[in-house]
Amino acid sequence: MQQPAVCHLPNEDVEVLNSEYGKNVIKLLRIRREDKKHCIKEVEACVHIRLDSVNEYLHGDNSAVIPTDTMKNIVLALAKCKGIQTVEQFALDICNHLISSYCHVVYVKTYVQEVPWRRLEKNGIPHVHSFICVPEGIRFCEAEQCRNGCPLVISGIKELKLKKTTQSGFQGFHRDKYTTIPDRTDRVLSAELFCKWSYGECQDIDFDCVWDTVHACVLEAFSGPPDCGEYSPSHQKTVNNIQMLTLARVPQIQEIEITLNNIYYDVIDLQKFGLTNDKEVLIPVDIPYASYTCTLGRKKCLREQA
Repeated sequence: MQQPAVCHLPNEDVEVLNSEYGKNVIKLLRIRREDKKHCIKEVEACVHIRLDSVNEYLHGDNSAVIPTDTMKNIVLALAKCKGIQTVEQFALDICNHLISSYCHVVYVKTYVQEVPWRRLEKNGIPHVHSFICVPEGIRFCEAEQCRNGCPLVISGIKELKLKKTTQSGFQGFHRDKYTTIPDRTDRVLSAELFCKWSYGECQDIDFDCVWDTVHACVLEAFSGPPDCGEYSPSHQKTVNNIQMLTLARVPQIQEIEITLNNIYYDVIDLQKFGLTNDKEVLIPVDIPYASYTCTLGRKKCLREQA
């Protein structure tokens, strides 16, 4: 039985609003050997480009299409030829290569994240070639560049889990007939953090130093002084404290976005076992979970952008 022909709109009746394509999850390990000492960077990259025409979409003409396998090979070759000093610089190298090598590429967007390997130490002596993966947050960056435009870089931390067992509360909130939670003046504050920040110009930035400083600001603002901590009246205020400390210490950062995903802990009733439980045994409640996001920018930078 003959199938009816597929009905198509004429091309002149539609407009391509955006067209990008690329390769995702390009994984590699780069080893730099300095005699006995080895240095490593293990990364995962995603690369997307936009061409100056959309013939491949509208007409099935692939003559201008750079295969995504070629893009993957470029990433691997750049890791060999240029090395990976920081994920930010590597992302910029990828953008620059694609823009400068292909005149019909008008836009490049790159995402790179790093596996958090740390060199092993024994009695304060660094091991020459052994490493351990540490759960102190995943470092990532995004870079994008338009032809004849300046590159833009965003750096970030994700999957950083934080917890303090006191000095946190939540009270004085709006109440109505649907409100069931009580005021809390002492609770466990546990959350997974996502944080990203943008720079002004990307020239002469020590990306390693900035990332380390932001990471330290997150830990300090979340926890407070080591001997007594600092009270948090809400997740929102904790987010703000982190942002304010970061902007005060890192002048290169123009804007910072933070999301805290709450990890709630419920106190178990142990009375049926003849036991008391003064918030000593708790169980995590995975879902549903609350999320708190804020983006903070310097007024001076926002005025200049406007």
